[in-house]
Amino acid sequence: MPHTRLPLLFALLLPLAACTWVPIQPEAKQVRVIPAGEAPAGCTRQGEIEVSVKHSVAFYERNAVKVRDELETLARNEAPGVPANTIQPLGEPTGGTQRFAAWRCGG
Repeated sequence: MPHTRLPLLFALLLPLAACTWVPIQPEAKQVRVIPAGEAPAGCTRQGEIEVSVKHSVAFYERNAVKVRDELETLARNEAPGVPANTIQPLGEPTGGTQRFAAWRCGG
């Protein structure tokens, strides 16, 4: 009987692996995300932020868009502590990790 429960348990847990679990913090809602590329005009570089999430669960690869969204949310959550109000990806996510430039823009 235990062998029949394992596939059922796996079928119930697998969809959860694709869910977004990273909530955005209230202060991070004001952080802008700009496209990769040149430095934004009128901004001061505050440093870099590196964030990581689980990109796979056992042999299951998580949805790349969800992983990217979670990485962006984590970076936005970190930005106010740098302090920065704008983040810019420095490259594509690799193995569930991504680096962002942190910028202070405006007055």
